[in-house]
Amino acid sequence: MASGLRRNDIISLLRGSGQASVEELARRFAVTEQTIRRDLAELAAAGRIERVHGGAALRSGVANIVYEERRGLNAGAKDRIGALVARHVPANASLFVNIGTTTEAVARHLVDHGPLTVVTNNINVASILAPNEGCEIIVTGGVLRRADGGLVGDLASQTIGQFKVDIAIIGASALDEAGDLYDFDLREVHVSRAIIANARAVFLVADASKFDRAAPVRIASMADVDAVFSDRALPPALARSCARWGTAVHVADGQGANA
Repeated sequence: MASGLRRNDIISLLRGSGQASVEELARRFAVTEQTIRRDLAELAAAGRIERVHGGAALRSGVANIVYEERRGLNAGAKDRIGALVARHVPANASLFVNIGTTTEAVARHLVDHGPLTVVTNNINVASILAPNEGCEIIVTGGVLRRADGGLVGDLASQTIGQFKVDIAIIGASALDEAGDLYDFDLREVHVSRAIIANARAVFLVADASKFDRAAPVRIASMADVDAVFSDRALPPALARSCARWGTAVHVADGQGANA
């Protein structure tokens, strides 16, 4: 395979998995690891990927990946996270569910759930939950972000301030080693902060690709979160911090159960 075609295929693979190791890519394309390292160096120089320890990930920074790409990234992991979170949501609970493809995965696993009240600033979440006749759905209003169906701005924050719910289910675009959560849109961050402030418990949902991404606007600390749900164990330093903060860590394995 010509190097140009192989590099395009590497990008396509990363869109599906979020990241991959040099060893995995060399095996996938039946070339040497040295060849893959050259490919990754070229792609990184062109600004198409980011190098991470032992491999590569889709490029992140001050601009988020477009919604359709995010929806496909680590889709299986997000589905397992969604199934695990749903098992931690009791019947008759009230919820906030914010913007994000992983929170949408949670919503899909709540469609057959017992009676719920859900307040959301995510039009996609409202549509996903609509078939659940036992779920009362309250949409916040706000400025529609057409790219992903999110509602942001002062009206969304003010609506959230009218409620005190049992559980907030939130996502984030990036997590750093210090345990801080980040996103790209300041308006969305203001809504996320309002959600955290008006929930009795906060569940963070984040697949492992978020450990290797960066975003510019800080939402909160994981010290403000009661539980984090991911598809992979947290980095050791972050896991120790969560233990110190009392933040529970739940990892979804291949069957969607705690690992």
